[in-house]
Formats: sequence, C-alpha cells, structure tokens
Amino acid sequence: MTTLASSYDPKSFETALYERWEKAGHFKPSGQGEPYTILLPPPNVTGTLHMGHAFQQTLMDALIRYHRMRGYDTLWQVGTDHAGIATEMVVSRNLALEGNGETRDSLGRDGFINKVWEWKAHSGNVIEGQMRRLGTSADWSRSTFTMDAGPSEAVIESFVRWYEQGLIYRGQRLVNWDPVLKTAISDLEVENVEEDGFLWSIRYALADGASYEHVETDADGNETLREVRNYLTVATTRPETLLGDTAAMVHPEDERYRHLIGAEVILPITGRRVPVIADDYVDREFGTGVVKVTPAHDFNDYQVGVRHNLPLINLFTVTATLNENAPEKYQGLDRYEARKVILAELEAAGLLVEAKPHKLQVPRGDRTGQVIEPYLTDQWFVKMDGLAKRGLELVENGDIQFVPGNWINTYRHWMENIQDWCISRQLWWGHRIPAWFDEAGKIYVGRNEAEVREKNNLGSDVVLNQDSDVLETWFSSQLWPFSTLGWPNEQAMAERGFERYLPSNVLVTGFDIIFFWVARMIMATDSFTGQIPFKDVYITGLIRDAQGQKMSKSKGNVLDPLDIIDGITLEELVAKRTRGLMQPKMVEKIEKATRKEFPEGIIAHGADALRFTIAALATHGRDIKFDMSRAEGYKNFCNKLWNASRFALMNTEGASFTGTPTPRTDAERWILARLDAVATEAAGHFAGYRFDLLAQCLYEFVWNEFCDWFLELSKPALQGDLSTENAQADAQSTRHTLLHVLEAVLRLLHPLTPFVTEQLWKEVAPRLGITTETLSLRPYPSAGEVAGEFASAEADVEWLKAMVSALRRVRSELGVSPSRQIGLLLQGGVAADRGRIERFTSQLRFLLKLESITWLADGETCPPVAPAVVGELKLLVPLEGLVDLDAERVRLDKEIARVSSEKDKSEAKLARFTDKVPAAVVEQERVRLADWSTQLAGLQEQRAKL
Repeated sequence: MTTLASSYDPKSFETALYERWEKAGHFKPSGQGEPYTILLPPPNVTGTLHMGHAFQQTLMDALIRYHRMRGYDTLWQVGTDHAGIATEMVVSRNLALEGNGETRDSLGRDGFINKVWEWKAHSGNVIEGQMRRLGTSADWSRSTFTMDAGPSEAVIESFVRWYEQGLIYRGQRLVNWDPVLKTAISDLEVENVEEDGFLWSIRYALADGASYEHVETDADGNETLREVRNYLTVATTRPETLLGDTAAMVHPEDERYRHLIGAEVILPITGRRVPVIADDYVDREFGTGVVKVTPAHDFNDYQVGVRHNLPLINLFTVTATLNENAPEKYQGLDRYEARKVILAELEAAGLLVEAKPHKLQVPRGDRTGQVIEPYLTDQWFVKMDGLAKRGLELVENGDIQFVPGNWINTYRHWMENIQDWCISRQLWWGHRIPAWFDEAGKIYVGRNEAEVREKNNLGSDVVLNQDSDVLETWFSSQLWPFSTLGWPNEQAMAERGFERYLPSNVLVTGFDIIFFWVARMIMATDSFTGQIPFKDVYITGLIRDAQGQKMSKSKGNVLDPLDIIDGITLEELVAKRTRGLMQPKMVEKIEKATRKEFPEGIIAHGADALRFTIAALATHGRDIKFDMSRAEGYKNFCNKLWNASRFALMNTEGASFTGTPTPRTDAERWILARLDAVATEAAGHFAGYRFDLLAQCLYEFVWNEFCDWFLELSKPALQGDLSTENAQADAQSTRHTLLHVLEAVLRLLHPLTPFVTEQLWKEVAPRLGITTETLSLRPYPSAGEVAGEFASAEADVEWLKAMVSALRRVRSELGVSPSRQIGLLLQGGVAADRGRIERFTSQLRFLLKLESITWLADGETCPPVAPAVVGELKLLVPLEGLVDLDAERVRLDKEIARVSSEKDKSEAKLARFTDKVPAAVVEQERVRLADWSTQLAGLQEQRAKL
C-alpha cells in the first residue's frame, strides 16, 4: 500500500528531506572517482539572497547533482565574502537605526569591527539557510568566509610575495574617491549617470601681452568675425577645478593656436601662470578647441600630465571640501559651494563668457549616490601588465573556455587595456595591509611585525605603525580558487585536497564581473600556484522582471526566491518591498504596482518549481525575463509527475521486480526506446550547459510521452481482460516497465527538481529491489541501459497514438460521451495498416470504447459517417443514432476549411523554396503536402456523401 499523499504539497517534505540529506553527509566529497569541482561566487554578508543568486546557484547545483550521480567525486565549495564597503555601510546604518547614539567613529576601530562580526554571524546564517531551502547540495563543513584564518593567511602571503617580486608598490595616483565613505572605490562601484549640467566658457588671459587674430566662420565657410584677442576661451563643466589647472591645451595641428604653443596663460582668480601645451587628446571641433588641464582632478588630464610632466595640485580634502592648496577665502568650502562663489567672481571680473545647458555623464557611487571625485592620494597598487599578458594567454590558447564563446572578446578587450590595480581602501573592515611605517615614513612589508623587525634588524626602540588601510575585497576574492583549498599552509592543503580539486571544472557567474573577479582569479591562481583556477567559465545573463526591467529596490520589482518557494501574503509582500524607502510617493508607487501584479500575494510554488523555471529560462547569451506564470506552470508539472507516480504505485500494489525489464508489449518497447533517446539528449545538454534545452526535452518526455501516452497505453494491459495467461504476463511486464521507467524519470529530473523526485523515489525504489539510501546517489540514466532495438515499436506506437488522437477528436467534436460504445469502419490504407489493426485491436477497443471494427472494401458505400484520416487509412464513425447530421455537415465544412488552409500553406512554402534549401527539408515539406492532400480528399468525399 502506498504511503504517498493524495496531493502534491512541497512544504510537507522539502525541508525534512534536506535535513536528512545533510545529516547523512551525502554532499561531502567521496574521495572516489574523477574529481568535479564548482566554486560558488561567494555572496556578500550584507543581507539576503536575491533572484540572481538563486538563478546561478540552481544551475551550479544541477551540475553538481548530475556529476555526483555519474560517479564523480564532487565538491561544491561554498562560502561568503566580507564585502568591505557594503558591510561597513550596512552596519553603520544599523547603528543609526538603533538610536542609542553609537556610530562607527564613536565605537573606534576595534569596537566597530566587533559589531561587524556580530552582523556577519547573523547575515551569514540567513544566507546559508536560504541556500539550503533552495536545495543547495554543498558540503557545508567546508564553507569558507573570506576573513577566516585560512583565507586571511593566504591574503597576507600573496601580498608579501607580490611585493617582494616588485608587483605591488605604493604610489600617489588618481583614484575614484567617495567623499561620504572617505575611501577609494573600484570602477565597478561607480555608476555613470547622464544628467543635466552646464558648459561654462571662461577667458584665460595670455601672459606677457601676447595676442592672436581670432577668426570665426559660419556653416558655409563665410567669415563672420575677425578680431585680435589677448586671451583664450576655455570650456569646462567643472569651473571649481580651475584653481588646480597646470596647463591650457590645444591640438598640435590646430592652425588657430599653433603659434601660441609654449606661451603662457594667467589663471583667473589665482593669477598663476601655466603653459599652453599641445596634445592629440584635444578635439579641435569641440568648443573653442582649447581645454584646461587639471591633472589632479580628471583621469584623462592625469594621463596628459604624465606625458607632459605637469605638476599635480590636489584641491580637495577627503570630504571634497577645498584644502590649503586653494586660495584662503575658498578653503573649507564644499566643492559645489566653491563653484557658486568662483562663478560669481568670474562674472564680476568679466571673465565668464557664457553658460550653456549641457548633458554630461556624472560618476556616482553605487552605494552612497554621491558624485565621485577623481582624487590624488597615496595608495597601494598591483602592476598588471605582465599578469594580464599571461592571463590572456591562458584563455587564448584554450586552457580556459568561455561559454558562450563570444565572451572571450569582452575578456580580451579589458586585458589588453588594463591599468595598474588600486588595491587599498580607507576602511576598517577587511584584511589590513601587512605594511608598517617607521617615524620617518619608511615602509616595511612582512607577514607580521615580528618578521618585519627580524628581516630589517629593527630593535624595540624603533616605533612601527601598521598601515591603517585594508585591501579591496576583490584582492581576497581573487584567491578564492586556492585559498579555500588550504593554500599556502601545506597541512591544510593536504587536508582540503588542494592537488585533487584544483583546478575546478566550471565557474558559473555573471558577465558583469568578468573583469573584476574572473580575470583576477585567472591571473592570481597562475601566479601563485602555476595552475588555472577553472576549465570553463559559464556566463549567465541577468535576471530581469517579466517586462524586461532590471530588478531594483526603488522600482519595487525585486523578487525574493524564498517568497516564490514558500509563498507570501500581499500585505507581507508590500511591506517587504517598501521597507526602508523613506519617500512616501515611492512607497505608494511600489504598493500600487505590487497590488496590481500580485493581487493576492504570491502562492507557494516550492523549490522544485522555481528551480525548473530557472533552468527553462537559462538561454545562452541573453538576459532572463522572470515571469511568475512560468513558475506556476512548472508547479503544475511537479503535480503532474506526482499524480502519474500515484497511478503507477496504485497499479503495482504488491508487485516486486529486480533487474531490467524484458518488454512484451509495443507500448513498453516504445517508451524504453524514447527513454534511451532522452537520456542521450540530456547528457548532451549538460555537457553544453544548455539548461533551457535540457528542461524542454525532459518536460516534453515526462509530460507528453510518459504521463500522457505511456500511462494511457499501459491501461489495456493493466486494466483490460486478464483472463488469459498471455494477458497476465503482459500486465506483469507492463508493471515492471512502468516502475522501471518511472524510476529512470525521477533520476533524469533529480538534478533540476531534487525534492519531489526524492519523495516519489522513496516509494518506487523498494518495488524495484533498490537499496541505495538516496536517489542522489543513484546513477544518472545513460543511453543503452535497456538492451534491444525498439525502432519498429516506435513507428507502431506512433501510429497507434495517431489513431487514438484522431478518433478521440471525432468523439469530442461530435459531443459523444467518452464512455459510450461506438462502431468503427475502416477503408483504404496500406498493408501495414491492416497488420497494425489486427495487432492493436484489443488496445483500440479498450482505449476508444469500440463495440466493433469493420473493414469496408474500396468504393463500398456506407451510411453517413464522421471521418478521420491517418495516413492513407480512413476512419469512419457511423452517425446513425449518434449525432445530428446537420451539425455534422457544419463540422465537416470547418474541418475541410482547416485542412485546405494547411495544404495551401504547404504549397506556398514549397513554392518559396530556393536551391539553397537542404533537400531533406524540401522532401519533408513534400511529405506534409501529400498528407494534407490525402486528408482533404477523404474529408471532401465524406462531405459529398452527406
């Protein structure tokens, strides 16, 4: 007797199953078989998982489960990232919400870091709990945090080694500076936003009485102005930085200004003299063709300054107020307040020519929203040219493959245009830089202060202070492939399988961090271990909402994967989406959109439905539109599988089988042949990372062929006349095949839908004598599991399916009750049709409720009938006493119109074919045309009889 519940309820078993898997240690590497490793891109400990995490983690888990079932020694290395800036912001915000007056600065470095550790303990547990709910089959005992002792040792060791090799240096350079966070940030953390601004034109007087003849022309080349000028007009979007100008610049081939190259101009307000220089960087067509050069406050100007050996004048403090290098009356002013004062002074002096509205790209910090300042400061850098050359070589020579392959172009572009990497951050949370300064400012680098003193013969009388900066998060993340395997500690490397599990097999990640993480892992792993970090890089698209918009909190279209899995009421959903948004209008907008999209909240779909949806959407090279209706559809798929399993279990009560079935019926042979083909197809899709095609082929096989057709075709053997010994043998064989194929179906689906398949498999396995503890350790189906050549059975059963479909369609159109017995007349056809009718008589009678099957001679007249056609065989259902003949005439007219339309389409398609169309395609269309023509002739003949 089956204990399977009467209805599919994922909440009733998903969590319990996961706890059982984890407790039994099924996710740990076995140490047996070929190793297969996946690295989890470690999520930041700044909150909870989002749909992007769920998307990538589902695909990773499918790969891990698939290879585990194929006998590989699987390791899915998971963990979390300390996320320096983001975490400091979250903890600082939490302190403000507590309302007790505590701040980052009032706590001091050690006190604040203790608060961050408290937050990490909370957030890290939430994240891992969410991953478990999704079904992540990772070895949690190996979960690693980037600030753990092992990774921290790896960070220090790698820094010291690169420093000793001359790859790390400290220098004064221009960086992206966030004046709110008071730290340098990476390009990844800068968002360039188009905003309305102004382009101000300012007069810079020529020094020493110099002048030139200025000429202006219209669009047709006609002269409109000629005058002598003793000044140059410079256009700028940032007038406040003119206080730090160190040159004016023109194009070397600009005839208007060539004679002024080498002269000097006098800076407004300051009175400082700066040279007029020439550089190809200038666009002669923009503005007046003269630009100001401020090397300390513009990245392009900085490069010009390096080329021309210009001085760098830093105007700002860390909070973007003007410092002591500005005239005294401006010192202490905010940069935008200083702009107002400077513009007013320029206008008063008659030096402000005009202010034109201008669209410009404004760099803003992605966390604070503040305008980022190019800022001159002392930072630590990594020399990237040699590392990048090697990193590009490893991909170009095929050691590392990008999937899809076109992403190599993105990777190549960045590696060929790489700049030295600023690795220091002015934060407290993170890996503190292992460098010490003496009182004279001399730098000492070492693994700890004791090593520094010993290496440099420094006594206790020499005062050393460790650098207060920490390393950028990406610095520790680049070591992830090998720091998680114990490097550089030899004992830890042996315990964690460094030699066995490096390189990993595939990295699943988004295109947005190819530069910042993927490339750096490749360079660092090669540099420190001499190996590649991974063999394949599978690049996924971004998850967007159903309308294709990027998910964001401000739009209120962010979906929490746990809400989809476990469900959430409308009130809870609205509250979650508006939490933390202080603008009433935005709250109102989000609430309205939420109520429109989810009027009753989100129903519980279960983890399997979400996972299957993700796989089905995972197309190559495109962003993904997540439509909740797809999740609902795949929940129905899980329900269909559940009900099919209940049918199989109820029809095999008391049965017990071992080994591979020896099929007796054509339906069995057909489904076994289809199973063999689908197993082959699934393996190919896994190999090519085509999860969308994998989901499609499994869905079609399970829903259409197994659940709809095989269960139906098994009924004559299971529920028909069992009075003969052969019939009983057919029934027993069908039971064996039914259970065998169902068990294989559960194995096929398990990597994508682990929970429902495990729950069903627990009921099926004992009836097949399977003693394996869990489905996840069963072998994945492979081609050739069932001996025998069943191609002929496929053709026969396809014919039987066509017969059943055609006659059921007739019954439906006539409105005949499914239980009512009808007669069937047959006419025409080929020899194979007669053989198949004889062979499948009992199945046809059972499935179609036929009281008689009668052959008519060609040309023999018959009473009014409802026709259908299968190939060249006419199926005729006598109408007398069955239907209204007038209604049947209407039905036939509609069917003739439909078939005629299809015939016309086929003829038109053949007419459009050119010589370039493959012969097989042309022949296929000709066969279709012949089939439509045969059907049409049969229908027209029958209509004539009525």
